[in-house]
Amino acid sequence: MSRFLPTAPYRGTRDFLPPEMSVRQQVLHRLYEVAESYGYLRYDGPVLEPAEIYEAKSGQEIAELQLYTLTDRGGRRLALRPEMTPSVARMIAGHAGALQFPVRWYCNANCHRYERPQRGRVREHWQINVDIFGSDSPNADIEIFSVVHDMMAAVGATRDMYVLRASDRVLLEGILTQIVGIPADRVRAVSDIIDRWEKAPRDQLRADAAGAGLDDAQFDRLEAALTAGEDTLARLPPDVLDRSHLMKVLRSDARDLVTFDPLIVRAFEYYTSTVFEVFDLDPANSRSLFGGGRYDDLAGLFSSQRIPGVGFGMGDVTLLDFLDTHGLLPQPRTEADVAVIPVTDDLSSAARDVARQLRRAGWRTSVPVEVRKLGREIARADKAGVSAIVIIGPGEWAEGKVTIRDMTTGEQQVVAAAAATEAVAGVTQH
Repeated sequence: MSRFLPTAPYRGTRDFLPPEMSVRQQVLHRLYEVAESYGYLRYDGPVLEPAEIYEAKSGQEIAELQLYTLTDRGGRRLALRPEMTPSVARMIAGHAGALQFPVRWYCNANCHRYERPQRGRVREHWQINVDIFGSDSPNADIEIFSVVHDMMAAVGATRDMYVLRASDRVLLEGILTQIVGIPADRVRAVSDIIDRWEKAPRDQLRADAAGAGLDDAQFDRLEAALTAGEDTLARLPPDVLDRSHLMKVLRSDARDLVTFDPLIVRAFEYYTSTVFEVFDLDPANSRSLFGGGRYDDLAGLFSSQRIPGVGFGMGDVTLLDFLDTHGLLPQPRTEADVAVIPVTDDLSSAARDVARQLRRAGWRTSVPVEVRKLGREIARADKAGVSAIVIIGPGEWAEGKVTIRDMTTGEQQVVAAAAATEAVAGVTQH
């Protein structure tokens, strides 16, 4: 047995070294900017929550199979949050009296689920949540769809790379009871089958449907309704269509934001109307990237006040897989823009002075912590990706001057130390 502890992270979690962290931060920053351009404010909350808030509303798979739970020293049963929506509902309900509705909030939450690690699934992930609380208006649904498309555009995606597929729990219930002809108490069981429709063999689906009480004729009607797209909607009664938030979107000038698809179910208990998922259209990564929907009373777990909401959660794993598949990942940032190198140890203070001048002008600037041979420091700076080097030599510094080296061309110039910022700007902008 080794006397050293393992250096690998816990299975299903990830280390982010600086190059990968740089890529992540560039992508996430673009998403934050989109959310804030719509007026969303960023929030956060505890990673530990009472386990019952997930067991009540997050769905059977999360509650029974994926939840990380613990009991603290006071006997309280807690869970590492697997998603953020129940937490934000708790926060909204707890502060409802001080909030001006509708509320627009977003976050980037660290979440944990005990899953079998594979492509697109890990045990620890980060998820950007974007939600509107306190409005029943279909304009809120439209805004959320618009945010999705603007976020995708912000990371370089075009509409031919992905599709936003949407359905509605109200419409689905209408399809199952009015068209397929099943009783209301079997809607949930059949919805679970529909949620697996694109992943399971047809024979298995038929067998599962029979187990849920559907005969062959009902299964055939179900299959026909699920594959007919928007044509299925024409067969639904007006009162069903009028209760659907999604129908109001489809009847508006924003209908091109979504593609109606009754196969979109989503497993979470709290969705009551609109549900949607964004899918990658590249066959190499043909999968759901993220999704969301409308919940008319999620805050009802915590308050008698009805607070409707609509929003989505975008996980970092599937998003970065999508960007990688389409060649959209940004390049890692370099270590610094400029390196200021003192030739001798007694010039370290001078190097720090010049570096401060450059940083005030906005350049990311490094100074060696140990003075080494000039050639070695130049090689290190080149490997770090800097655009320019400022060399502090004893002769030049005695005259109030420094040497600027262009790392692209190799050209050098001697300038007054006070003009180092302007000289560096000329080198890094060509």
